[in-house]
Amino acid sequence: MPLLDLFWTMMLFFLFVAWIWLLIVVLSDVFRSRDLSGWAKALWTLFVLFLPWLGAFIYLLIRGGEMSERAAQAEADRLDRGREYAAISTPGGASSTGRPSPATEIDRLASLRDSGVLTEDEFQARKAKLLAQA
Repeated sequence: MPLLDLFWTMMLFFLFVAWIWLLIVVLSDVFRSRDLSGWAKALWTLFVLFLPWLGAFIYLLIRGGEMSERAAQAEADRLDRGREYAAISTPGGASSTGRPSPATEIDRLASLRDSGVLTEDEFQARKAKLLAQA
């Protein structure tokens, strides 16, 4: 195989991979877009699939300016959902390390003191120890 044939084969392979990447980016932006109706999404999808390079370039010219904004919004939404999940998955005021927060532990100690399990001196000593660790 001559070197020039190898070069052109590699170039065609690169263009194929670039087309797949562009197709994924454009179609993900089409489906992520909240301002497009279902019919508009279907038409853009058909346009990009049946006229691949032309459809993708026209999409980038018409709607490309807002693609980064939609991607940033999607990332912010993903981070918010992660934070919400982290807050839900640490019940009882537990911190991210899995230990209860000092406030939660002091509340637990206060209920033990109120029920008579701990004396006032024991409660104050453990409370001081918790506050010193925080």
